[in-house]
Amino acid sequence: METGENVRWRTAIEGLGHSSPIVWGNRVFATTAVNVGNPSPSLETGWLGGTGKAAEDTGSWSWQVHCYDLATGLLVWRREAAVGEPLRKRHLKASHANCTPATDGRYVVAFFGSEGLYCFDIDGNLKWRTGFGLLHAGPYNATEYEWGCASSPVIYEGHVIVQCDYLNMSFLAILRLEDGVEVRRIPRNDVATWSTPLVMPVDGRAYIVCNGYLEMAGYDFGAGERLWFLEGGGDIPVPTPLYARGLFLLTNGHGRCPTYAVSPGARGDITPPVEGPPDAAGAGDAAEDAAAVQRPSGVVWHEPRDGSYMPTPIVVGKHLYICNDDGRLTVRDVDDGSMVYRQRVGGGATYSASAVGTDSRLYLADEAGTVRVVKTGPDFELLAENDMRETVMATPAISGDRLLIRTAKQLVCIGPKDEEAKKPPL
Repeated sequence: METGENVRWRTAIEGLGHSSPIVWGNRVFATTAVNVGNPSPSLETGWLGGTGKAAEDTGSWSWQVHCYDLATGLLVWRREAAVGEPLRKRHLKASHANCTPATDGRYVVAFFGSEGLYCFDIDGNLKWRTGFGLLHAGPYNATEYEWGCASSPVIYEGHVIVQCDYLNMSFLAILRLEDGVEVRRIPRNDVATWSTPLVMPVDGRAYIVCNGYLEMAGYDFGAGERLWFLEGGGDIPVPTPLYARGLFLLTNGHGRCPTYAVSPGARGDITPPVEGPPDAAGAGDAAEDAAAVQRPSGVVWHEPRDGSYMPTPIVVGKHLYICNDDGRLTVRDVDDGSMVYRQRVGGGATYSASAVGTDSRLYLADEAGTVRVVKTGPDFELLAENDMRETVMATPAISGDRLLIRTAKQLVCIGPKDEEAKKPPL
């Protein structure tokens, strides 16, 4: 970034948004929220942003969906979904556009929390909009705080799935993609969460898997039935569940940071017993081993700590890479949970964005804007460090040989120039 090498284009994005860019064909979609009277709203990163306080935003905001050309970065269209004073406050470290949009190549769906759920066609024509009312997103034990929404919509088989876990309501909503009609509402028993659900077909059944504090659970997409559930995780669930090598993988943090590997065949209450105090992060390996042995049917393995608070992990091959917000990278074998290695990445760095990767390397962007490239495999190797010179809160996106990084002020496309042989972008 400092030399401009392999930077194919960069495009300024007005406003404040932590949602990730998404790519379909030759188009890139992103959301943002623009404070009409204040082009630089307050944002606290690093540990300073962990106070729990809400931003005192004033004035009118504009919630927008943008479409860019993947080849050039030029704006194709911009649509305003909503405008007005925010119906709820945001965390000092958050934005009013945290939720990543979703597309199936025909429609683009964007969720702005209390401001509503919007669906545009691929050319930017509004097809429908709906909402779930005022959504109180904040910690269950400090209800005076408002932190904003972060769970992103998911498109599957002509439907939109939204996880609505808030202090005043908790459910999964399934809507028809073509017209926004709600076809099913699955009740959940949880407090506020900020995790995006996983939708995954396995052996003829489509599962919806939700992270949570009181209810990590798997549901039947077709029938709406809860198939299995467990509790005992961190009380501010953020990471999205994964599916790899025949297992659902869930982790969450804040206090306890457990990781669970669940079989699709699990049924009923599969909560493992807890050894020692729930927040005893330093309880010791012996206690961890004992807890891992006493696991119910359906839990293939679990670890009481070493999970992730903010970033979603990633699986490459047979390895699960978990980078916590403090930069502690823990790598485990997906099949049995055994430790491969643990390494601090970027001393003192704070991470909110999740890692993305290829079969040979991971890209980890810290909040200060340094993107570290780590070789995949059983041994740690730092391949490169690249300074974006701007805050990075959004998870990057990979499209072919391009890496798309959203900073606080712009969208940057990194990759080999057309005349160069294809190679990893950083």
